[in-house]
Amino acid sequence: MTDIAALSDSELFLNRELSQLEFNFRVLAQAEDPGIPLLERLKYLCISCTNLDEFFEIRAATVRTALEFGAPLLPDHMPPTKALERIHDMAAKLVEAQYRLWNETLRPSLNEAGIRVLTRESWNAKQKKWLQKYFEDEILPVLSPLGLDPVHPFPRILNKSLNVVVVLEGKDAFGRKGGMAIVRAPRSLPRIIQLPAEISGGKNDFVLLSAVLTAFVDDLFPGMTVKGAYQFRVTRNSELFVDEEEVENLASALKGELMGRGFRPAVRLEIADNCPKSILKILLQNFGLTENAVYRINGPVNLNRVIQVYDLVQRPELKFPAFKARKSRLDEETPFETLREGDVLLHHPYESFSSVLDLLKAAAHDPDVLAIKQTLYRTGKDSKIIEHLIAAAHNGKDVTVVIELRARFDEEANLGLADRLQEAGVQVMYGVVGYKTHAKMMLIVRREGRALRRYVHLGTGNYHAGTARVYTDIGLMTCDPDITTDVHGLFQQLSGLAPAIKLKRLMASPFTLHKGLLKKIEREAKHAAAGKKGHIIAKMNALNEASVIRALYAASQAGVKIELIVRGACCLRPGVPGLSENISVRSVVGRFLEHSRVYWFGNDGKPEIFCSSADWMERNLLRRVETCFPILDPALAERVYHEELANYLADNQQAWQLHADGRYSRALPAPDAMPYSAQGALLAKICHA
Repeated sequence: MTDIAALSDSELFLNRELSQLEFNFRVLAQAEDPGIPLLERLKYLCISCTNLDEFFEIRAATVRTALEFGAPLLPDHMPPTKALERIHDMAAKLVEAQYRLWNETLRPSLNEAGIRVLTRESWNAKQKKWLQKYFEDEILPVLSPLGLDPVHPFPRILNKSLNVVVVLEGKDAFGRKGGMAIVRAPRSLPRIIQLPAEISGGKNDFVLLSAVLTAFVDDLFPGMTVKGAYQFRVTRNSELFVDEEEVENLASALKGELMGRGFRPAVRLEIADNCPKSILKILLQNFGLTENAVYRINGPVNLNRVIQVYDLVQRPELKFPAFKARKSRLDEETPFETLREGDVLLHHPYESFSSVLDLLKAAAHDPDVLAIKQTLYRTGKDSKIIEHLIAAAHNGKDVTVVIELRARFDEEANLGLADRLQEAGVQVMYGVVGYKTHAKMMLIVRREGRALRRYVHLGTGNYHAGTARVYTDIGLMTCDPDITTDVHGLFQQLSGLAPAIKLKRLMASPFTLHKGLLKKIEREAKHAAAGKKGHIIAKMNALNEASVIRALYAASQAGVKIELIVRGACCLRPGVPGLSENISVRSVVGRFLEHSRVYWFGNDGKPEIFCSSADWMERNLLRRVETCFPILDPALAERVYHEELANYLADNQQAWQLHADGRYSRALPAPDAMPYSAQGALLAKICHA
């Protein structure tokens, strides 16, 4: 048996950033799969591009910040300089694979299917004439090219915006010699232009804005000669920083930070692969970047924008078959009566999110409901949740909403929601200083006879009807007295009116969840050490918390069988002899984004199963407000076990196995095994075509 204390951190832990990049290769593999409908493959490609954008905005930016300010190293102790080198090498391979797939496979396949994304070289005279007029009428009037000279210094370039650097020769109207100019494409311009069928000859013919800009950029510089035009895009650090203990008004401070987010330090430069080195050098100097931040692109620098083609083209045969989510047994007319009869489990997207809306709507209009409390992290546009909360306030209910203003990339939307709710008379709180409120909780207080009864909804995913159709999540509705009392106590804590409380059924971050998980892992190790069966199965989005990983290693050494289903980054090394040979890690990437968190502990034949809003990450367990709730009804617990755990362990179509060196390989069916897809099985079992 290996002495864990004798191993170096690099031997114990995989690097989080590199593991996150590995996930994007698995997403891209979906785009490469010829068995997936063509437009869905295009969508996966664009998702991999968008994921990479966010990776650089947040994760790579964090490494650069660590390098600049000497921040503490991650558990694997990889120095930031080495991490940035590895990130560049790995990301370069990913980018090369993305554009090879686009240029050599997907664009030609789309063309064969009658969906053409036309390059400049393929435009015929009729198409070019129409595009020239479109440029003159729709694009040229909103462009403001900027020549670079001592009077016109290098402009501020907005994060991820489309730009063209132009090399000029000749003199302008003022006699100034040509040099360089920057043409910025305003966000108001569409990135994909659909050509009229009568002009192009095809019903689904498109041109990228970047191609139009570079084709007709000459029109912006009359009397001068354009020697070259090269599209580029810069990605900037998008992590907001607000010292919550120093600001008097968090909302105002965030608004100020949001105004400057688009112009924070640069972390990546994407540029046309034919751009001369001399021009690239100037751009790097102006953005404060080095060569290892450059990615030369053979195609549009904003490839993720091609996702618009998916929405514009109405070809059902090239997309996943439609399905109808099943309604839960919750009676929308009498939901409280249903819950008094027993708990209701929701498995999204296979079961409809409408049951959550039905419960809240009923509470908003029920004269016996006195109060509603809810957490909100992400809700989406035109949310029915917001409408029902406002209706409840108008109907005289006491409505309290905890909005997390720091939900990444939803900060602005949540600020707007907070204002709207406050105007309707809702009491809005922004959570706890220093801790993001990531928990998903709804509490309804109802008078029934002479007593008050509480009803709750707890979930692993957001109160967002849109993501509930494409993310897998678990929700529980119950009026169990212990659970509802715990939720009441958590809301009291969030309002700042309660000390640390002893929870009866729930575990919650940042107080009891981390310790509770360690205790349950150690309990399994004790069972195994005593010759009993130790078994842990857990499903989550990511795993990086060092003490949990060490506890899992110790449990593995004690003989506990540990099966982990980790969709994204995983810093644990499985299958290391003497350390983790009893641990397996798999990732499932399919039609729906795996988002549910489910933990199962065998407990020597008395199994416990929990669902949670928290991944086993340092931030979730130590720096956020999270909930972890048990499934107490035996039938529902059995259902969660089979649908969320056993089902995914059996997948041999969309599952990937993690190796000790951080690589992933497909989990292929055994020679005598039938193909099995976990998500496909749930669609067939629960949904209606």
